[in-house]
Amino acid sequence: MKEKIITLVEEDIKKLGVFVDDIFVSTEEGKDILNIVLDSDNTIDLKLITEASRIINKLIDKNHVLEDNIYEVDIYSKEKGEA
Repeated sequence: MKEKIITLVEEDIKKLGVFVDDIFVSTEEGKDILNIVLDSDNTIDLKLITEASRIINKLIDKNHVLEDNIYEVDIYSKEKGEA
């Protein structure tokens, strides 16, 4: 699923100057959450995360790529200095 999502969204979010750094599933309170971590050579502010989230969510919904057990999608930026 990770590679499929990256391939699906990479061209559209590249226009915003961001790219997918990582995708992983975590479990919180018994619910599976798809985490999409974005990165950029520049600062990623809240406005940019919001724009990227709209694009990513639209593409994920349109292409039905989520597994049935995924409860929600969480999209956020990688913290600077993180390896």
